[in-house]
Amino acid sequence: MLLLMAFGCLTVIQAQPIDINPENPWYWTYRGEPVMLIGGSNEDNLFQSPDYLEQFDLLQSLGGNYVRCTMSSRDEGNIWSFAKEEDGKYNLRKYNQKYWKRFADFLSAADERGIIVQIEVWATFDFYREPWLSNPFNPNNNSTLNKRRTRLPDTVATHPIFRENPFFWSVPEMGNNTQLLEYQQRFVDKLLSISLAHDNVLYCIDNETSVTATWALFWARYIKAKAKLAGRTVHVTEMWDPHNLDHPDHLTNLFHDDIFTFLDISQNNHKKGQEHYDNGRAYRQKVMALSHPKPLNTVKTYGKNNHGSAIDGVRRFWRSAFLGTASVRFHRPNSGHGLGPVAQANIKSLRMLCDELPFWEAVAHAGILENNDPNEAYAIGIDRQAYAVYFPDAGAVNLNLPTSASVTLQWLHIDRSEWGPVVTLNPDLPIMVMNEFKGESRVALIRLD
Repeated sequence: MLLLMAFGCLTVIQAQPIDINPENPWYWTYRGEPVMLIGGSNEDNLFQSPDYLEQFDLLQSLGGNYVRCTMSSRDEGNIWSFAKEEDGKYNLRKYNQKYWKRFADFLSAADERGIIVQIEVWATFDFYREPWLSNPFNPNNNSTLNKRRTRLPDTVATHPIFRENPFFWSVPEMGNNTQLLEYQQRFVDKLLSISLAHDNVLYCIDNETSVTATWALFWARYIKAKAKLAGRTVHVTEMWDPHNLDHPDHLTNLFHDDIFTFLDISQNNHKKGQEHYDNGRAYRQKVMALSHPKPLNTVKTYGKNNHGSAIDGVRRFWRSAFLGTASVRFHRPNSGHGLGPVAQANIKSLRMLCDELPFWEAVAHAGILENNDPNEAYAIGIDRQAYAVYFPDAGAVNLNLPTSASVTLQWLHIDRSEWGPVVTLNPDLPIMVMNEFKGESRVALIRLD
């Protein structure tokens, strides 16, 4: 990173920031090298956690390099972004320096470790139900906004899916609520004044939004314009709420592919089994038909105590990687494995596999699988070089491989993050791979020579 001062303005020049891989635009490059983003963390707003450095170091030791950063303040012990006056009310003209220092230190620590941070600018759930009661933008909590002009309510008792907080209707093409928009803009400006100094940041407008594309497009364009003025190019997406990737909301990003340069499809991780994989692959085909190849990120892999079982969380993590996503990350507890023991084993194992089979050089290879029942096995590989077959559970499939003089098989024991011995197979005989361990996910790595 290089900072230059010209005519009193700070210009940021970055060397090899996170960018789309020119050789395979379904994946990312970082610092000039192709990369698979793999992660997990125990909070979605990790910068608010006092132990984020320990989580960074643990993640890095496992081969992980990817975290989520929702700009949220709704959990116990969190602080808000604006400063309070002596009367106890927030002044939206003043920033809470402690909040922004946490954020700045967090990004610097991630940058130093080569960890990619996916920021969600607007933490949707902070603006509804109980969190709204303490939110600085609530008219009862600040001395800055005119309640009549902003039309913001004292309470919003409904779930965000009902879109009943006018906070998200402020932009010019919608409500054009200029007084509110000014202070929303101040929040985003402060965020960008910190984040644009780093080359390890991706931007997502909202968390699980149900509001219109107009809101998302305004802020995506705003962020990209601010970045351009600072001499930067950044990548932006929107995360839509519908679990079904066929929902029209998910087409919005494709209809504006000049604005949304990557796609977060985390909500597909509410699906299970073969449907989970097939929906992801079908959306990938839509991207090909309506737009052009670009990274598909999954910053939230659900499944532990909520939104699916613990084993659902593990299987979604691996199926996402095998369908060709550019990133996978375990969601925070209790909706995901976070960075607990199960997440640690799976993060380490996937990195071990990527070290042997670079996913950014591979493609999904369902065609090599024969006698494959639904959700029995999934394959990815590099033609005539190597293939990986993921078994969510016990199962057996035949492989239709290209002719080769030599074929070897090696099992990756995911739970233990261990490779088994290399076994040489007879290339002249039909090849079957079998995971005989009920309740255990494993990967078979087949190398051709």
